[in-house]
Amino acid sequence: MSGKYLIFGATGSIGSNLSKMMVTKKKDIQLIGRDENSLKSLSSELNCKYSVIDVLDEQSIKSLKNEFDEHDIYGIAYCVGSIDLKPVRAVKKDDFLKCFELNFFPIVETIKNFQDNLKKNRGSIVMFSTVAVQRGFANHSIIASVKGAIEGLTVSLAAEFAPNIRVNCIAPSLIKSKIAEPILKNKLIAEGVAKAHPLKRIGEGKDAAAMAQFLLSEESSWITGQIIGVDGGRSKLS
Repeated sequence: MSGKYLIFGATGSIGSNLSKMMVTKKKDIQLIGRDENSLKSLSSELNCKYSVIDVLDEQSIKSLKNEFDEHDIYGIAYCVGSIDLKPVRAVKKDDFLKCFELNFFPIVETIKNFQDNLKKNRGSIVMFSTVAVQRGFANHSIIASVKGAIEGLTVSLAAEFAPNIRVNCIAPSLIKSKIAEPILKNKLIAEGVAKAHPLKRIGEGKDAAAMAQFLLSEESSWITGQIIGVDGGRSKLS
């Protein structure tokens, strides 16, 4: 029997940095994502296994458990995310549904599948929100609403699963990543975003990943139900 940590969105900016940190800590991880080439490359670098899963496919999520029948699951990090920006007059119901289908429903299904396993091992779940839930940003009605639901899910499940499973959420500000590239490729916009943070820089994947690694570890064994801002001070100081 061996204990694993499942990292969803493992090839993204946060997920890949988290994967590297976990391997450095000698943890047994399983990379999960939909881009097989990227997964294969990262798994080769880190000498770990991977699973090609499209989280938009509910059956794929349900069948994932079959891969781990002989393993204990110690932790799950759901690092999948999106940036959905539109003025509210252009927003449609489908925009919210698509955002929920990527950011919310898959982690709920995953938790349902692995709840008993996590309970047995007093495991940890880490989800991701956004600073936009606490701060009002124009054109963020879709993503802020859906990530607000993630924060509600976090505290609800932390109460439901205590004392056996810890559930926490990280709320980063904008970080350098593939999904943020369309915004940050404009130098003037990138400079403006950096200046909007008290720490005067844009975040990097390793910033949020370091917190996720801590929350998955035994070092955070007395922390649950928390929404933790990793945002350069933007949620409280700007």
